[in-house]
Amino acid sequence: LPSDLLREDSIAAAVEAVAARGEVRLAIDATGFLHDARFSPEKSLRELQADHLAQAFAVNAIGPALLMKHLLPRLPREGKSVFATLSARVGSIGDNRLGGWHAYRASKAALNQLVRTAAIELARRAPQAVCVALHPGTVDTALSAPFAKRGLDVHAPREAALHLLRVVDALDASDTGGFFDWRGQPVPW
Repeated sequence: LPSDLLREDSIAAAVEAVAARGEVRLAIDATGFLHDARFSPEKSLRELQADHLAQAFAVNAIGPALLMKHLLPRLPREGKSVFATLSARVGSIGDNRLGGWHAYRASKAALNQLVRTAAIELARRAPQAVCVALHPGTVDTALSAPFAKRGLDVHAPREAALHLLRVVDALDASDTGGFFDWRGQPVPW
């Protein structure tokens, strides 16, 4: 269903429409913002811009947080259900060795914290539910296209989706609140 990640009423309506169709056992948020015609990833602090930071946080953290607000209460109280959102390894504070990309890194780190916090609350209501952040690797999309030339292992979208579905399938309640890569390996916070 079409929805606008920047409008809570749109998110709420989309969740309502999905929930009206039946039980929600799997939801994957595959949203993200790294660059567009106006903004490019910053190479240094000198390049920080408030409007770039605001856009990155709106799409990468606030929108997914509002989606969790409306969707997680709709997950069944019993049995396995999964909410996964696409994060990025560059959102790992512990794995940051290069710097740069300030808005994207910070907004994905914020997303990771929101996932971790939401998972704690979700576990109280639905103990078998899983709420996680996933790093899909570098996927051949418009988001990564300008940066995929740097010798990275790039996955076709279909291949990346299959990797993530395998990871999701292997998750259980003990994994809730975690951050995992496309191979199912934990990513440092």
